[in-house]
Amino acid sequence: MKEFVLVLVIFLIFYFVPFNTNIVQNSILNGFLMLQEYAREHVLLCLVPAFFIAGTISVMLNKSAVLKLLGPKAKKIISYPVAAISGGILAVCSCTILPLFGGIYKKGAGIGPATTFLFSGPAINIAAIFLTARVLGWNLGLARLFATITAAILIGLIMESLFQEKGEGGFHIQEESKNGTKVLIFFSLQLSFLIISGLKINYLVKYSLMSLTSLSVVIMAVFFFKKKKTKSWLEETWDFAKKILPYLFIGVFFSGILTKLLPQEIVTKFLGNNGILSNLFASIIGMFMYFATLTEVPIVQALRELGMAKGPTLALLMAGNSLSLPSMIVITKLFGRKKAFSYFSLVVLFSTIFGIIYGHI
Repeated sequence: MKEFVLVLVIFLIFYFVPFNTNIVQNSILNGFLMLQEYAREHVLLCLVPAFFIAGTISVMLNKSAVLKLLGPKAKKIISYPVAAISGGILAVCSCTILPLFGGIYKKGAGIGPATTFLFSGPAINIAAIFLTARVLGWNLGLARLFATITAAILIGLIMESLFQEKGEGGFHIQEESKNGTKVLIFFSLQLSFLIISGLKINYLVKYSLMSLTSLSVVIMAVFFFKKKKTKSWLEETWDFAKKILPYLFIGVFFSGILTKLLPQEIVTKFLGNNGILSNLFASIIGMFMYFATLTEVPIVQALRELGMAKGPTLALLMAGNSLSLPSMIVITKLFGRKKAFSYFSLVVLFSTIFGIIYGHI
């Protein structure tokens, strides 16, 4: 049935779309031009290093030890900060956040830390933050990081206060890894490469530092870790790339088309200022839209080119990554209607508030 629907949709597109008109031709060309820009500016020096870092996090970090800090015996002072930043630590994306959230919630993490993790997880993975910063500006990238972490903790605390699910108390000590120091150095070198690649410094100095950092990473991967561990790291990196890049490229292409087809007047009318209604509207749009991992960046880039203000930009990024219509259905089944709709309302509320604040800074 899915294959039939796909064939039918493709047939209808080629049958009805007036490809001989200037607007359609210019829109398609703009989609390819935007793809070329991403390939040249953001893939090799931003996304590829981020995928290697995600692979490092996924293979070499003890995930179970981090998740234990979320419950069922975690203290509030430990569980909420861990829940808020663990999306970056665990490199979770929108496709993996729901089963992870369901697991920690059902195992007794408490509704507060669980919802904190659910909100912040997909929005602060390292690839998303760096791509946001590189494409949309470091101010927005850092604002997204700060606003998401802060809002996540506040949402979790309010949910805990409303529904009185606190877990059982206590604190799990994370077991120290024998390779902890080596993993930290390995991770830091890769992160350094990603940071250096975005610096506007002398090209000779920049590429010399990047080459030295890359060589150090290769040497560590070959000589400092077991062959099986290095192989798993490369396989996990490739797994991230093949899952994310196709959706990203499709998103970039259609975002390029969107900038030509969508009337600018509509965007400026509803999202063109930093007022309450514009930020609220952006949050509601984000709540229902589905963003595959990283595709929110080119979509937001296209809307900004059409006149979307910076406040609604942040509001859309915050709500859009944390919620979508499919995820809302799953969350409702896990939480029940009362808790789920309270959570949805809080996401829209805090996305709107932080959008207003950022828009007036």
